[in-house]
Amino acid sequence: MKTALVTGAGGFLGSHLVDRLLADGYEVWGLDNFSTGSPRNLTFARTQRRFHLLRRDLASPGPLPRTGVIYHLASPASPPRYQADPVGTLRVNSAGTFSVLQQAMRGGARVVLASTSEVYGDPEVHPQPETYWGHVNPIGPRSCYDEGKRFAEALSVAFAKAEGVDVRIARIFNTYGPRMALDDGRVVSNFIVQGLRGEPLTVQGRGDQSRSFCYVSDLVEGLRRMADAPEGRLPGPVNLGNPRGERTVTELARLIARLTGGRSEIRHIVRATDDPERRRPDIRRARSWLGWEPRIPLPRGLTLTIPEFRERLGGTG
Repeated sequence: MKTALVTGAGGFLGSHLVDRLLADGYEVWGLDNFSTGSPRNLTFARTQRRFHLLRRDLASPGPLPRTGVIYHLASPASPPRYQADPVGTLRVNSAGTFSVLQQAMRGGARVVLASTSEVYGDPEVHPQPETYWGHVNPIGPRSCYDEGKRFAEALSVAFAKAEGVDVRIARIFNTYGPRMALDDGRVVSNFIVQGLRGEPLTVQGRGDQSRSFCYVSDLVEGLRRMADAPEGRLPGPVNLGNPRGERTVTELARLIARLTGGRSEIRHIVRATDDPERRRPDIRRARSWLGWEPRIPLPRGLTLTIPEFRERLGGTG
């Protein structure tokens, strides 16, 4: 039987990946300490006999199961969450990544590292190709996440070169969908919750900064293709995101205000420090190496997301 370990399994993205792996016939071990994830996200998975939950801290996890592939997703991912626990964020991306790579070395597992577009920082190149080294503030409020992921990439490459571990690095751009935490703090979830409650949609600064938005099922498909690609097929990091989903934050706010009932006005607030000006992936590697590109446009993805938020909010909106 095909086997997989998913770290950060209780998170938004991790739980969708777990469900996909179960649907694909895998036996799945999901590891999470639920510092930011939720057991609710694994409600379906926990009814399946092929799913095994490990409630552990990845930085000191104890023995791990021997599996064919490890998807390493464990880390706070939204600015409010990682800024609330900067040491823990750095720890899971350093010691936690070390635990994953050691296990892969011992058991011969293939590793898919969930890195991030944040390694590009506030980019001076647009769109961002994987060859771009980034423009990152190493001591700013986002540095625990930015530099944590950059270190995780460097450590993974070191293990690949020194120990022969088969590591694939996915640089994930803004992803959204059902199961995002209501208090996640990222722009899509913030706007949906505010819109369903009839509250003003709070746009940081002028709102002309851009983001690119990829629906979660498209992103999970990209991760699955990265894991399944033949050894040697992925000689470098791969951007996973939706280049056709780029919108300014104000454009996104207007779209979500309309889709949630049109009762909310837009209110501008102070912009966060080191908030990136632009963000859009160059996905030529993903197209060429994986035959992958996202299929679900932003308006459609939001219509698939908003009802689940409405249900969790108790029918608000």
